[in-house]
Amino acid sequence: MLADLTWRKSSYSGGEGGNCIEVASELPIIWRKSSASNPNDNCVEVADGITGIVPVRDSKDPSGPALGFTPEAWQSFIAGIRADDFPTTL
Repeated sequence: MLADLTWRKSSYSGGEGGNCIEVASELPIIWRKSSASNPNDNCVEVADGITGIVPVRDSKDPSGPALGFTPEAWQSFIAGIRADDFPTTL
């Protein structure tokens, strides 16, 4: 039922109201930071419990856009981090 969905205005919509785009989610999304993060630092947040997609967002902009990854792509990314495949310095 549409009334049970959680609706939010698109970040591309103007603040004056009028015609805008809204997106909906079946669940209230609960975001979490990595356990390795300092609770006061800005970092990447992930939402669990959504079938077929892993939403990821920047904690500095919680109402901004989120990226969606397949579970397989996200697991490959995490495996790469654990294997130190991504250098932190250039």
